[in-house]
Parts: sequence; structure tokens; C-alpha cells
Amino acid sequence: MTTRLVLWRHGITDWNERGIFQGQADIPLNERGSAQAAQAARALAAMGPDAIYCSPMIRAQQTAAKVVALTGLEPVIDPRLAEIDVGTWVGRGLAEVPVLDAEAGAALMGGRDFRRSPTGETMTEVGARVGECLRELASQHAGETVLVVSHGGAIRMGIVAVLGWSYQMGIALGGMTNCGWSRLCWQGGGGDSGAPQSAGRWRLEVYNHAPAFDMLGTNAGR
Repeated sequence: MTTRLVLWRHGITDWNERGIFQGQADIPLNERGSAQAAQAARALAAMGPDAIYCSPMIRAQQTAAKVVALTGLEPVIDPRLAEIDVGTWVGRGLAEVPVLDAEAGAALMGGRDFRRSPTGETMTEVGARVGECLRELASQHAGETVLVVSHGGAIRMGIVAVLGWSYQMGIALGGMTNCGWSRLCWQGGGGDSGAPQSAGRWRLEVYNHAPAFDMLGTNAGR
């Protein structure tokens, strides 16, 4: 039995364009981001999703709405799909990290994970919560196609978590383009919510695919 999770990053925002951390600040799509989502939605709707799950962030919900309009599916909001919490770094730029926290800056330069401000999360922590959600969806929707609308960092680290990869392998994947999507395939049985999955395996079928138009987003600020 094959279950597919299509992981879709939201469209671009003004803060994405400025290259600053959004984290869990509720920044909406800008005009360009809305157009990106509308363009990508046609291809995603054509995949015939059986269900839609979405981050609670407004930029993700606005993106999901473009597929909702084409399919009539009601999205399920799951807080585990939210973007990384950057705490007090909201509105700051990636280049400022060494100034904000010298230890975090050294980790950034060294390709190691670090906490995004004293009150924020690490990318590994984000991967753990997103990965938990993805595993549950594969169990609950065995044999179906599920559209998951989330954020660049959350999607990348969720993939890393379910595949059992290291943080460094996640960095090697590169960032997700605004409105790009990836596809994870679970080959195996399903199970009750919260129960361990039957024997099977995960496979990454597609990473960061984007329609062939002006989809050039930024990865900073997520």
C-alpha cells in the first residue's frame, strides 16, 4: 500500500523578500505570493488529494485556500506544522545571528544546529514535531494522497526526521522555494492514530519542485 504526502511551502511574503525571520509571526502572503499559490494550486489539485492539512500560520492558510477553492476539501489545521519558533529573533536577519548570539553564529558557520534565540526552537526540535505529524498522517490516510501545507524549514526537517537523516544531511538538501513542493512516499500499512506504523519504508520521491514560472522565493525568514 502506497501513501503519498505532498509537502507544500507557502507563497512568498514581504518578510521573505526582505530576508528576515518570520518564525511564528503571522505575516500574510503578498501579491506575488498569492499569484504563486494560485499557479501552483492547479498542479496540486490535479494530483487528487484526499485530504489537506495545514499550519496555523496565515501565510500557509492563504496558500492552502487556493487548492481548497479547486477541490472543496476542508483543511485540517495542525499546530505541529507551524514554522520554527524564533522567539526574540522575529524581524531580524540571518546575517545578524553572530551578533545576536556568538555561539549560535559559530554553529551556523560550522553547519551545526542551534537554538533560534533563548526562547526559540532548534531545527531538530521542529523536525521532531513535524515528523510526528507526518507519521500519523501516513497511518491515518493509508493508500491516499495528502496535501500538507507548511513552511520551508519545517518541511525540510520533517523530511529529515521521518527518513532518519542527520541535521547535516538536511542542510545538504538546501532550502525550499516559496510555493515549491516535495513528496514523501510511505510504502506499508497504516494504523490507528498514534499507533506504530506497520512494517514499511519511507522514500523521498520529489524535493523542492516548483512550476515553471517566476517562483524565485527566498529561504531566509522562512
